[in-house]
Amino acid sequence: MAEHGAHITTASVVDDQPSIFEVVAQDSLMTAVRPALQHVVKVLTESNPAHFGFLWRWFDEIFALLDLLLQQHYLSKTSASFSENFYSLKRIVMGDKHRHQRLASAGLPKKQLWKSIIFLVLLPYLKVKLEKFVSSLRDEDEYSIHPPSSRWKQFYRAFLAAYPFVNMAWEGWFLVQQLQYILGKAQHHSPLLSLAGVRLGRLTVQDIQALEHKINEVNMLQQPAKSVSEKIMSGLKKAVGGIALSLSTGLSVGVFFLQFLEWWYSSENQETIKSLTALPTPPPPVHLDYNSDSPLLPKMKTVCPLCRKTRVNDTVLATSGYVFCYRCVFNYVRSHQACPITGYPTEVQHLIKLYSPEN
Repeated sequence: MAEHGAHITTASVVDDQPSIFEVVAQDSLMTAVRPALQHVVKVLTESNPAHFGFLWRWFDEIFALLDLLLQQHYLSKTSASFSENFYSLKRIVMGDKHRHQRLASAGLPKKQLWKSIIFLVLLPYLKVKLEKFVSSLRDEDEYSIHPPSSRWKQFYRAFLAAYPFVNMAWEGWFLVQQLQYILGKAQHHSPLLSLAGVRLGRLTVQDIQALEHKINEVNMLQQPAKSVSEKIMSGLKKAVGGIALSLSTGLSVGVFFLQFLEWWYSSENQETIKSLTALPTPPPPVHLDYNSDSPLLPKMKTVCPLCRKTRVNDTVLATSGYVFCYRCVFNYVRSHQACPITGYPTEVQHLIKLYSPEN
């Protein structure tokens, strides 16, 4: 059995294909970066909602834009994504007669480059948005935001019933592909690589030398631009390249720290973290007390701060402790992802309905 396992892990070395451990490691690298950065943005937003609140509200779009710049830079300069280049891998065009002569420093052809960007950046962005949309639909279904007889309710209930099976089929597709890759029956560990028309391979000595030579050549040959348009294009290229280089350098230095943050704040460690960092419940903010002159808060404690009417279906925000009408605060949080009073980052799952003996 041991000999068979060794054969599986080393069979692809002859064909320059990376092992399953290498490809899974590079896949997990970018998936660890996102939640870690999201936690950093959350901490900044909680410390100063007025200045950093937009980072939380538009985190998905900002992360997708930065990811686009990062991946486009690496795919065009090293024929690999950031995580693939980090593990000394490259993308090889399938069916290319000159694949043995093509070095990683040449970059991917435009067709494969844009396909790779779509599957590396656009598809994960759409997947995150779809998951948030499904989560909001589940909340609406649970609390009956729409009338029971509405066609919309029937549609999204059917969608919610079908989504788990579609998601299971999607994940199963990737699992089957990985199993085939382990057994040596497939050249791709992910079906997205096949759709992009590329496969992963290890960087050769020639690739590494060409990449180092290209960096030195770019630094030495800095020709001044002649016309105004050339100066503008040169400035834009330098700006984009500088941003991508800054991102790549920062991620290269802090990647292990980001992975540590992702592990530290994972769901499995939450109980341990709570026991280690448990603190007394803090008092409400003094500057937002009901006795203050703040226009955001009504003077009567039974009035909703949003609709200025007597509260109906009392609901408290776990992030701030303030109480609103359920329908008012649900619509506000879904639109702004923040507490209406404090501006703290808030999600729909932070809504807690209050029930009294009278009700």
